[in-house]
Amino acid sequence: MYFSTAAIVAALSATASAHGGVVSYDIGGTTYNGFVPYNSASGQTSIQREWDSYNPIQDPTLASMACNAAGAPGSLVATVAAGSKVTAYWNKPWPHTIGPVLVWMANCGGDCKTFEPTGNVWFKIDQAGLISGNLDTGLWSSGEMVANGSSWTSTIPSSLKPGNYLIRHETIAMHTAGQPQWYPECAQLTVTGSGTGVPAASLLAAIPGVYSLSDPAMSVDVYSTAAQTTTTWAIPGPAVYSG
Repeated sequence: MYFSTAAIVAALSATASAHGGVVSYDIGGTTYNGFVPYNSASGQTSIQREWDSYNPIQDPTLASMACNAAGAPGSLVATVAAGSKVTAYWNKPWPHTIGPVLVWMANCGGDCKTFEPTGNVWFKIDQAGLISGNLDTGLWSSGEMVANGSSWTSTIPSSLKPGNYLIRHETIAMHTAGQPQWYPECAQLTVTGSGTGVPAASLLAAIPGVYSLSDPAMSVDVYSTAAQTTTTWAIPGPAVYSG
């Protein structure tokens, strides 16, 4: 079957408009471009780990849940002082307004360019789920992110021990009952400062591992009759490490 170039471009455009991810960052007042999907990794310089598609991850047991696919290390590292703000920008406008936004970090224990984030290494520094109202028509954090120009700002804990870290931004689209859509991207940081803070073991989680399709929070139908009167939603995983 023959497909014209225009048809292929239209199909890619439709995909891009429906999905996406974090495309840039503001870190300590400096702008960093993200990896550009659908383009060869050769010649790209970014603090962001490689992600090759705008499509979501729908199986939370996949290794790509950590930093998306292919997840290959970026060529750059951004320096940020503990206590500083990090803003992630999604492709604008982000199309999904029902679901949480979470920000994780992992200590690379050395060079982030050779670090594989396996096991219980991830800790949250920020999270928000259902902010107000009920599940189907209320304000979710992803809706707030869209209202803020498809951006989300978090603060690196001021007491966090200096070192090399991955920062992982994630939003989960919850508009399809029983089939969440995960959109994770990772970037490489060097955190500076004089802090000594290290997250307790109880605050660490494995990704993949922290999410399950059988979790009631993940399998909820936000358009069900029950959802119309439900005003709480439990964010999966450990509590936020505040330092």
